[in-house]
Amino acid sequence: MPNSPIPVKTDPVGSPAPLIQWLEAEQPCSARWRSERGAAPPKRVVLADDTTTADIAYRLACEGTALLWRGDFQNAKQLLQALARRADQVPTRKRKKAAQEVPLVEAFHLHRLAQSQRARMLGMLLIPFNADYSIPLRRAPDVKAACTEAWGPADETGGASIVSLRELLGVSSAHEWRRKGVEIAALGEAPDNRIHPHYGVFSPVRGEYIHLVATAHLPKAPSGQPMLAFDIGTGTGVLSAVLARRGVSKIVATDQDPRALACARDNLARLKVDDTVQLLQTDLFPEGQASLVVCNPPWLPARPSSPIERAVYDEGGRMLAGFLKGLSAHLLPKGEGWLILSNLAEHLGLRTRDELLAAFEANGLRVVSRIDAKPQHPKASDASDPLADARAREVTSLWRLAAL
Repeated sequence: MPNSPIPVKTDPVGSPAPLIQWLEAEQPCSARWRSERGAAPPKRVVLADDTTTADIAYRLACEGTALLWRGDFQNAKQLLQALARRADQVPTRKRKKAAQEVPLVEAFHLHRLAQSQRARMLGMLLIPFNADYSIPLRRAPDVKAACTEAWGPADETGGASIVSLRELLGVSSAHEWRRKGVEIAALGEAPDNRIHPHYGVFSPVRGEYIHLVATAHLPKAPSGQPMLAFDIGTGTGVLSAVLARRGVSKIVATDQDPRALACARDNLARLKVDDTVQLLQTDLFPEGQASLVVCNPPWLPARPSSPIERAVYDEGGRMLAGFLKGLSAHLLPKGEGWLILSNLAEHLGLRTRDELLAAFEANGLRVVSRIDAKPQHPKASDASDPLADARAREVTSLWRLAAL
């Protein structure tokens, strides 16, 4: 084992539940194919178990052949780690030198391509599921709660399903993030300062942008009126919670993603500020005007490779452009728009500072002030990162914008 590759038949691309099919013990088998990032089922599949060596698995995965695991679950995790080590065997010095020999924008795209190829290869190790989200493998963990949070209640009429082990580990990790929560200093003292991210909703692990919103000077509401703020693209709801804790009277938080809205609703209720925040599913702005409009759009104008990456990558900078275009019309007199944005895109050659300033002016906006913060996340000081030079110069800014 592994056996000879067997062509995989799938439903048409875009089908809500594509099927993966194979032969096992000379019998045809099929299962639902699950992929959060919308990847098509692999075109070839072989069965694999504890006798499958890492070298064979790596060769097959690189060729685009998936391995459907039939051995011990913990051994599958070890095999995945071995595949990752083989994918990362290119010496760090060689990767960094290659990145330095081309313009940064090209180095960025090469890095993204390498990440995509690595993810595709590691996604070739597949795990079977029963209809109730149990895993029919030795020493398999109970992941029913995690899968229910990620995929919804089990549909036991839908039969068995198959998912990549890498994605399953992501589901399990998200379950732990959601259970434990992320401590946010700007929300006050523990235990009432945790945000619990849901699966598929970006975790607020970069504290510098939260600190900026927590400390920037709030604009004044019109005389005799309560302070109203809009939180555009709320995600986990963390910025709405910070504004509520700062005393903003009413906040309307928007997002297009139902998962994000469910996550924000859960967090705001946990923090006991849900009576202050109204959640609304819409693209960008709600109706009306506010004294403060806050937006933390994706920072890099590049194509995301999975739904979770949409919090970081936005092809063409659509959200940033939409926010700037509509901001002045949604500001009350003397109101401000707070744009939280990293300048990493500028250091990578994806956008220039002049282009950003020109976009402000073209949309009838002026800069009141800018507050900067250096990032504290691990990648900012990781010398092995091919983009380390750009990350070392990164600054996160809160741009206070007002209508001309």
